Amino acid sequence: MCRVPSGQDGTGGGVSCLLLEKGMEGLTFGENEAKMGWKSQPTRQVFFDQVRVPVSHLIGPEGAGFKIAMQGLDGGRLSIGACSLGTGAAALDLAKAYAQERRQFGRPISEFQALQFKLADMATDLHAGRLVLRNAASLLDQRSKQPGGGQPGGGVSAATATVACAMAKVKATDAGFKVCNEALQIHGGYGYLRDYPLERMVRDVRVHQILEGTNEVMRHIISRALLK
Repeated sequence: MCRVPSGQDGTGGGVSCLLLEKGMEGLTFGENEAKMGWKSQPTRQVFFDQVRVPVSHLIGPEGAGFKIAMQGLDGGRLSIGACSLGTGAAALDLAKAYAQERRQFGRPISEFQALQFKLADMATDLHAGRLVLRNAASLLDQRSKQPGGGQPGGGVSAATATVACAMAKVKATDAGFKVCNEALQIHGGYGYLRDYPLERMVRDVRVHQILEGTNEVMRHIISRALLK
């Protein structure tokens, strides 16, 4: 994404979307960042030094870059939410198995009501997250099939789909992190060890509340629509 000026004096224009290819002169990458989680996904800074991009590499109309980015973000928010729910479901499975295997005071800890209620809340949070996410995915799908990408009067507006995706992102990523964290707690000190997968799950899902727009930004999108 870059601002492409339309005037001779370098003013005007808007944000446009360009395709850059690795190997273009002036395009370089920084060192791989050392992150808390998501170790398998390389993250680097991208540097541009007098990079010349041919007109044929313009994606969409000139000045449409911001709209393209925003439309892509809606789907990305659902993807991140789905990743959180999937990781949360795996963490819940691990917690259930451990609770039935771990014994204290002569019986499995799964027989203690406090832990049973914790598991019940974890399952409920994940189920609620799935419902919100699937509803948002349906609305986004309906919007994408409409002429113009979902304009007012065409059934599902772009604004309605965007708010639904923001709600889904908040609910799913918050639920996924909470469930992973609770699963680690159920494992006690073992959960904090790298011999068990829970510590990695907690580190990996934490960034989902930041990616594709922070959850604070999602709440801003939702509240702004409510107060219109």
